[in-house]
Amino acid sequence: MGRYATIDVGTNTVRLLVVDADTDGTYRVVFQEQVITRLGERLQETGTLSPAAMERTIRVLQRFAQTAKEHRVQEILAVTTSAAREAKNRTEFLDRARREAGIDLVVISGEVEATLTALGVAHALGPDHATMLIVDIGGGSTEFTAFEQGRVTGYVSLPIGVVKLTEAHLKGDPPSREELQSATTSIRQSIRQVPPSLNIPPAAILVATAGTPTTLAAIDLGMTTYDGERVTGHRLSRKRIQELLDHLCSLPLRRRREIIGLEPARADVILSGTLLTREILDLLSFDELTVSDGGLREGLLLHHLAHRRSNS
Repeated sequence: MGRYATIDVGTNTVRLLVVDADTDGTYRVVFQEQVITRLGERLQETGTLSPAAMERTIRVLQRFAQTAKEHRVQEILAVTTSAAREAKNRTEFLDRARREAGIDLVVISGEVEATLTALGVAHALGPDHATMLIVDIGGGSTEFTAFEQGRVTGYVSLPIGVVKLTEAHLKGDPPSREELQSATTSIRQSIRQVPPSLNIPPAAILVATAGTPTTLAAIDLGMTTYDGERVTGHRLSRKRIQELLDHLCSLPLRRRREIIGLEPARADVILSGTLLTREILDLLSFDELTVSDGGLREGLLLHHLAHRRSNS
Protein backbone atom coordinates (compact mmCIF):
# COMPACT_ATOMS: atom_id res chain seq x y z
CA MET A 1 0.00 0.00 0.00
CA GLY A 2 1.18 3.53 -0.78
CA ARG A 3 -0.03 7.00 0.09
CA TYR A 4 -0.55 9.37 -2.81
CA ALA A 5 -1.81 12.89 -3.36
CA THR A 6 -3.36 14.16 -6.57
CA ILE A 7 -3.80 17.85 -7.32
CA ASP A 8 -5.97 19.31 -10.06
CA VAL A 9 -5.29 22.99 -10.78
CA GLY A 10 -8.24 24.22 -12.80
CA THR A 11 -9.29 27.58 -14.18
CA ASN A 12 -11.53 28.17 -11.17
CA THR A 13 -10.68 25.62 -8.49
CA VAL A 14 -7.65 23.80 -7.06
CA ARG A 15 -8.48 20.33 -5.72
CA LEU A 16 -6.45 18.02 -3.48
CA LEU A 17 -7.03 14.31 -2.85
CA VAL A 18 -4.94 12.17 -0.46
CA VAL A 19 -5.45 8.40 -0.55
CA ASP A 20 -4.03 5.11 0.62
CA ALA A 21 -3.87 2.94 -2.49
CA ASP A 22 -3.33 -0.81 -2.92
CA THR A 23 -1.48 -2.38 -5.81
CA ASP A 24 -4.74 -3.72 -7.24
CA GLY A 25 -6.00 -0.17 -7.86
CA THR A 26 -8.37 0.10 -4.90
CA TYR A 27 -7.92 3.05 -2.57
CA ARG A 28 -9.24 4.73 0.57
CA VAL A 29 -9.65 8.49 0.81
CA VAL A 30 -7.63 9.95 3.68
CA PHE A 31 -8.20 13.66 3.07
CA GLN A 32 -9.57 15.98 0.43
CA GLU A 33 -10.00 19.71 0.00
CA GLN A 34 -10.77 22.24 -2.70
CA VAL A 35 -10.18 25.98 -2.86
CA ILE A 36 -11.46 28.45 -5.44
CA THR A 37 -8.51 30.58 -6.58
CA ARG A 38 -9.84 31.71 -9.99
CA LEU A 39 -6.51 31.13 -11.76
CA GLY A 40 -8.13 32.01 -15.11
CA GLU A 41 -9.42 35.39 -13.96
CA ARG A 42 -9.44 37.83 -16.94
CA LEU A 43 -7.41 35.33 -18.99
CA GLN A 44 -9.84 35.63 -21.89
CA GLU A 45 -9.28 39.40 -21.91
CA THR A 46 -5.51 39.55 -21.40
CA GLY A 47 -4.18 36.19 -22.63
CA THR A 48 -2.11 35.86 -19.45
CA LEU A 49 -2.46 34.64 -15.89
CA SER A 50 -2.63 37.74 -13.69
CA PRO A 51 -0.08 38.23 -10.87
CA ALA A 52 -2.90 38.20 -8.29
CA ALA A 53 -4.44 34.97 -9.64
CA MET A 54 -1.04 33.26 -9.74
CA GLU A 55 -0.29 34.41 -6.19
CA ARG A 56 -3.61 33.05 -4.86
CA THR A 57 -3.02 29.71 -6.56
CA ILE A 58 0.64 29.40 -5.48
CA ARG A 59 -0.35 30.03 -1.85
CA VAL A 60 -2.91 27.22 -2.02
CA LEU A 61 -0.34 24.91 -3.65
CA GLN A 62 2.09 25.70 -0.84
CA ARG A 63 -0.56 24.78 1.71
CA PHE A 64 -1.48 21.60 -0.17
CA ALA A 65 2.20 20.62 -0.33
CA GLN A 66 2.43 21.08 3.46
CA THR A 67 -0.75 19.03 3.92
CA ALA A 68 0.74 16.24 1.81
CA LYS A 69 3.90 16.34 3.93
CA GLU A 70 1.88 16.16 7.16
CA HIS A 71 0.02 13.14 5.79
CA ARG A 72 3.35 11.49 4.87
CA VAL A 73 2.49 11.27 1.18
CA GLN A 74 5.09 9.37 -0.82
CA GLU A 75 4.22 10.85 -4.22
CA ILE A 76 2.32 13.92 -5.46
CA LEU A 77 0.67 13.80 -8.90
CA ALA A 78 -0.31 17.26 -10.09
CA VAL A 79 -1.88 18.49 -13.32
CA THR A 80 -3.23 21.77 -14.62
CA THR A 81 -5.76 22.29 -17.37
CA SER A 82 -7.44 24.96 -19.49
CA ALA A 83 -6.04 28.18 -17.98
CA ALA A 84 -2.44 26.97 -18.15
CA ARG A 85 -2.99 25.51 -21.63
CA GLU A 86 -4.05 28.91 -22.95
CA ALA A 87 -1.91 31.37 -20.97
CA LYS A 88 1.07 33.00 -22.67
CA ASN A 89 2.91 33.13 -19.34
CA ARG A 90 2.24 29.54 -18.25
CA THR A 91 6.00 28.84 -17.98
CA GLU A 92 6.29 31.52 -15.30
CA PHE A 93 3.43 29.93 -13.37
CA LEU A 94 4.86 26.40 -13.67
CA ASP A 95 8.30 27.63 -12.57
CA ARG A 96 6.79 29.36 -9.54
CA ALA A 97 4.82 26.25 -8.56
CA ARG A 98 8.00 24.20 -8.71
CA ARG A 99 10.18 26.77 -6.96
CA GLU A 100 7.81 28.09 -4.29
CA ALA A 101 5.58 25.07 -3.58
CA GLY A 102 7.83 22.20 -4.63
CA ILE A 103 5.13 20.88 -6.97
CA ASP A 104 5.82 19.80 -10.54
CA LEU A 105 2.66 20.66 -12.46
CA VAL A 106 2.01 18.94 -15.78
CA VAL A 107 -0.09 20.82 -18.35
CA ILE A 108 -2.42 18.22 -19.85
CA SER A 109 -4.28 18.43 -23.16
CA GLY A 110 -8.05 18.45 -23.48
CA GLU A 111 -7.89 14.86 -24.70
CA VAL A 112 -5.91 13.65 -21.68
CA GLU A 113 -8.19 15.63 -19.37
CA ALA A 114 -11.26 13.99 -20.91
CA THR A 115 -9.77 10.49 -20.68
CA LEU A 116 -8.63 10.82 -17.06
CA THR A 117 -11.97 12.36 -16.04
CA ALA A 118 -13.80 9.43 -17.65
CA LEU A 119 -11.70 6.99 -15.62
CA GLY A 120 -12.56 8.83 -12.42
CA VAL A 121 -16.27 9.04 -13.23
CA ALA A 122 -16.51 5.36 -14.22
CA HIS A 123 -14.82 4.35 -10.97
CA ALA A 124 -17.12 6.60 -8.89
CA LEU A 125 -20.37 5.38 -10.46
CA GLY A 126 -19.38 1.72 -10.78
CA PRO A 127 -20.02 -0.99 -13.38
CA ASP A 128 -23.75 -0.28 -13.68
CA HIS A 129 -22.86 2.85 -15.67
CA ALA A 130 -20.96 1.29 -18.56
CA THR A 131 -22.24 3.54 -21.34
CA MET A 132 -22.16 7.29 -20.75
CA LEU A 133 -21.73 10.71 -22.24
CA ILE A 134 -19.56 12.42 -19.64
CA VAL A 135 -19.56 16.21 -19.45
CA ASP A 136 -16.83 17.93 -17.43
CA ILE A 137 -17.95 21.55 -16.94
CA GLY A 138 -14.84 23.52 -16.07
CA GLY A 139 -13.95 27.14 -15.57
CA GLY A 140 -12.29 27.58 -18.95
CA SER A 141 -13.32 24.57 -21.02
CA THR A 142 -15.95 21.84 -21.19
CA GLU A 143 -15.09 18.30 -22.22
CA PHE A 144 -17.58 15.84 -23.72
CA THR A 145 -16.46 12.21 -23.57
CA ALA A 146 -18.24 9.17 -25.02
CA PHE A 147 -17.66 6.16 -22.76
CA GLU A 148 -18.91 2.77 -23.93
CA GLN A 149 -18.44 -0.64 -22.31
CA GLY A 150 -15.56 0.54 -20.15
CA ARG A 151 -13.57 2.55 -22.68
CA VAL A 152 -13.39 6.03 -24.16
CA THR A 153 -14.70 6.01 -27.74
CA GLY A 154 -14.43 9.73 -28.50
CA TYR A 155 -14.18 13.20 -27.02
CA VAL A 156 -14.70 16.88 -27.82
CA SER A 157 -13.14 19.74 -25.84
CA LEU A 158 -14.85 23.13 -26.20
CA PRO A 159 -13.30 26.44 -25.04
CA ILE A 160 -16.34 27.41 -22.96
CA GLY A 161 -16.46 27.37 -19.18
CA VAL A 162 -18.16 29.05 -16.27
CA VAL A 163 -15.48 31.69 -15.67
CA LYS A 164 -15.23 32.62 -19.35
CA LEU A 165 -19.00 32.82 -19.77
CA THR A 166 -19.47 34.90 -16.63
CA GLU A 167 -16.74 37.38 -17.50
CA ALA A 168 -17.86 37.73 -21.12
CA HIS A 169 -21.63 37.96 -20.66
CA LEU A 170 -23.04 38.06 -17.12
CA LYS A 171 -21.94 41.40 -15.68
CA GLY A 172 -25.21 42.62 -14.12
CA ASP A 173 -26.26 41.80 -10.56
CA PRO A 174 -28.42 39.91 -11.19
CA PRO A 175 -27.74 39.59 -14.93
CA SER A 176 -30.21 41.20 -17.29
CA ARG A 177 -32.40 39.22 -19.70
CA GLU A 178 -30.21 40.49 -22.56
CA GLU A 179 -27.04 39.25 -20.85
CA LEU A 180 -28.57 35.83 -20.25
CA GLN A 181 -29.65 35.65 -23.89
CA SER A 182 -26.16 36.64 -25.03
CA ALA A 183 -24.62 33.87 -22.91
CA THR A 184 -27.20 31.36 -24.17
CA THR A 185 -26.43 32.21 -27.80
CA SER A 186 -22.70 31.76 -27.19
CA ILE A 187 -23.28 28.39 -25.51
CA ARG A 188 -25.51 27.13 -28.31
CA GLN A 189 -23.01 28.07 -30.99
CA SER A 190 -20.37 26.01 -29.18
CA ILE A 191 -22.45 22.96 -28.23
CA ARG A 192 -23.72 22.53 -31.79
CA GLN A 193 -20.20 21.32 -32.61
CA VAL A 194 -20.63 18.26 -30.38
CA PRO A 195 -23.00 15.90 -32.27
CA PRO A 196 -21.17 16.12 -35.63
CA SER A 197 -17.82 15.54 -33.90
CA LEU A 198 -18.79 12.88 -31.38
CA ASN A 199 -20.67 9.62 -31.85
CA ILE A 200 -22.89 9.53 -28.75
CA PRO A 201 -23.86 5.91 -27.94
CA PRO A 202 -27.65 5.41 -28.30
CA ALA A 203 -28.01 3.92 -24.81
CA ALA A 204 -25.81 6.50 -23.10
CA ILE A 205 -26.88 8.30 -19.96
CA LEU A 206 -25.63 11.86 -19.40
CA VAL A 207 -23.18 12.19 -16.51
CA ALA A 208 -21.89 15.57 -15.35
CA THR A 209 -18.88 16.26 -13.14
CA ALA A 210 -16.95 19.24 -11.71
CA GLY A 211 -18.10 22.18 -9.61
CA THR A 212 -21.36 23.18 -11.27
CA PRO A 213 -23.21 19.82 -11.29
CA THR A 214 -21.93 18.82 -7.84
CA THR A 215 -23.04 22.20 -6.47
CA LEU A 216 -26.48 21.88 -8.08
CA ALA A 217 -26.79 18.44 -6.48
CA ALA A 218 -25.72 19.84 -3.10
CA ILE A 219 -28.34 22.61 -3.39
CA ASP A 220 -31.01 20.12 -4.42
CA LEU A 221 -30.11 17.89 -1.45
CA GLY A 222 -29.99 20.84 0.97
CA MET A 223 -26.47 20.00 2.12
CA THR A 224 -25.08 22.14 4.91
CA THR A 225 -21.85 20.11 4.71
CA TYR A 226 -20.73 18.79 1.32
CA ASP A 227 -20.75 15.00 0.99
CA GLY A 228 -19.31 13.66 -2.26
CA GLU A 229 -20.69 10.16 -1.69
CA ARG A 230 -24.27 11.49 -1.48
CA VAL A 231 -23.74 13.70 -4.52
CA THR A 232 -22.42 10.86 -6.68
CA GLY A 233 -25.31 9.18 -8.44
CA HIS A 234 -27.77 11.99 -7.65
CA ARG A 235 -30.04 12.71 -10.60
CA LEU A 236 -31.26 16.11 -11.75
CA SER A 237 -34.09 16.42 -14.25
CA ARG A 238 -34.18 19.09 -16.92
CA LYS A 239 -37.23 20.55 -15.14
CA ARG A 240 -35.39 20.76 -11.80
CA ILE A 241 -32.37 22.42 -13.41
CA GLN A 242 -34.68 25.01 -14.99
CA GLU A 243 -36.26 25.66 -11.57
CA LEU A 244 -32.84 26.15 -10.01
CA LEU A 245 -31.78 28.43 -12.87
CA ASP A 246 -34.91 30.58 -12.53
CA HIS A 247 -34.33 30.93 -8.79
CA LEU A 248 -30.64 31.76 -9.16
CA CYS A 249 -31.35 34.33 -11.87
CA SER A 250 -33.79 36.15 -9.57
CA LEU A 251 -31.23 36.71 -6.81
CA PRO A 252 -28.43 39.26 -6.47
CA LEU A 253 -24.96 37.94 -5.67
CA ARG A 254 -25.23 38.61 -1.91
CA ARG A 255 -28.40 36.47 -1.74
CA ARG A 256 -26.91 33.67 -3.85
CA ARG A 257 -24.03 33.47 -1.37
CA GLU A 258 -26.56 32.55 1.34
CA ILE A 259 -28.00 29.51 -0.50
CA ILE A 260 -27.53 26.25 1.40
CA GLY A 261 -25.31 23.90 -0.60
CA LEU A 262 -23.65 26.70 -2.60
CA GLU A 263 -20.06 27.58 -1.75
CA PRO A 264 -20.07 31.42 -1.43
CA ALA A 265 -16.99 31.78 -3.66
CA ARG A 266 -18.84 29.96 -6.45
CA ALA A 267 -21.93 32.19 -6.26
CA ASP A 268 -20.80 34.46 -9.11
CA VAL A 269 -20.24 31.62 -11.63
CA ILE A 270 -23.09 29.27 -10.69
CA LEU A 271 -25.48 31.14 -13.01
CA SER A 272 -23.39 30.56 -16.12
CA GLY A 273 -22.74 26.96 -15.06
CA THR A 274 -26.44 26.23 -14.58
CA LEU A 275 -27.29 27.89 -17.87
CA LEU A 276 -24.62 25.81 -19.62
CA THR A 277 -25.95 22.65 -17.97
CA ARG A 278 -29.51 23.33 -19.13
CA GLU A 279 -28.37 23.99 -22.69
CA ILE A 280 -26.37 20.75 -22.77
CA LEU A 281 -29.49 18.80 -21.80
CA ASP A 282 -31.63 20.64 -24.36
CA LEU A 283 -29.28 20.59 -27.33
CA LEU A 284 -28.20 16.96 -26.82
CA SER A 285 -31.78 15.79 -26.07
CA PHE A 286 -31.39 14.43 -22.54
CA ASP A 287 -34.19 14.58 -19.94
CA GLU A 288 -31.90 14.28 -16.93
CA LEU A 289 -28.30 13.97 -15.82
CA THR A 290 -26.47 11.93 -13.21
CA VAL A 291 -23.89 13.70 -11.06
CA SER A 292 -20.42 12.37 -10.25
CA ASP A 293 -18.17 13.82 -7.56
CA GLY A 294 -15.34 11.65 -8.88
CA GLY A 295 -13.46 13.01 -11.87
CA LEU A 296 -10.00 14.18 -12.89
CA ARG A 297 -8.22 13.75 -9.54
CA GLU A 298 -9.43 10.17 -9.20
CA GLY A 299 -8.72 9.36 -12.84
CA LEU A 300 -5.17 10.69 -12.51
CA LEU A 301 -4.61 8.39 -9.55
CA LEU A 302 -6.13 5.33 -11.25
CA HIS A 303 -4.06 5.90 -14.39
CA HIS A 304 -0.88 6.18 -12.32
CA LEU A 305 -1.62 3.01 -10.36
CA ALA A 306 -2.37 1.07 -13.55
CA HIS A 307 0.91 2.30 -15.04
CA ARG A 308 2.83 1.13 -11.96
CA ARG A 309 1.17 -2.30 -12.14
CA SER A 310 2.02 -2.72 -15.82
CA ASN A 311 5.67 -1.88 -15.14
CA SER A 312 6.07 -4.08 -12.07
